Formats: sequence, structure tokens, C-alpha cells
Amino acid sequence: MRKTKRFTFQNVFPPSLKPLLTRPRPFRAYSFVPFSPFAMLDPTILTLGGIILGIALIERILERWGVIDLVDQFAKVMRFILPVTFYSTLIYFFATFMF
Repeated sequence: MRKTKRFTFQNVFPPSLKPLLTRPRPFRAYSFVPFSPFAMLDPTILTLGGIILGIALIERILERWGVIDLVDQFAKVMRFILPVTFYSTLIYFFATFMF
């Protein structure tokens, strides 16, 4: 008579894989709006702001001196230069600002 070999269920089917206990990996969280007031101390932005303030000061001085024709020409030029300078400085600030 032949001997019958018996297999248990655990031998035929391996036990289900238990999830390995892993420690959560530390991750760095970055903020999408890392704004600091010191970021406005960029030399380029300060220079452009100083030039604009200087031109406005010169315009006021010329107005007090009574040179209205020259003040009017300054106003016509500044009406175009101020928005262009503002938006280009804003674009420059966000293009060079490290997020």
C-alpha cells in the first residue's frame, strides 16, 4: 500500500502578506506663498523706485518754481513711463523671486 502524503492549507497557500510596518518618511513641506518683506529690498527694485521718486520730486520742485510748461511735459512722459515701469518691475520681481 502506498503512503499518502498530506498537505496542509498553510503549506499550499502562503499566508497573506502582512503590510510591513514602515516609519513615515520625513518630508519637506514648501509653502506656495513664502512672502517676506525683506524680498522687496532687491537693489533693482529699490533703484527703479528711487528714480521714480526722484522724478516726482523734480516735478514738484519745477511746479513750485513756476515752470509749468516743463512740468506739463514731465506729466505727459510720466503718464506712459510710470505704468510701464510698475508692471515691468512687478514681472521682474515675480520672475526672480525664489518660490
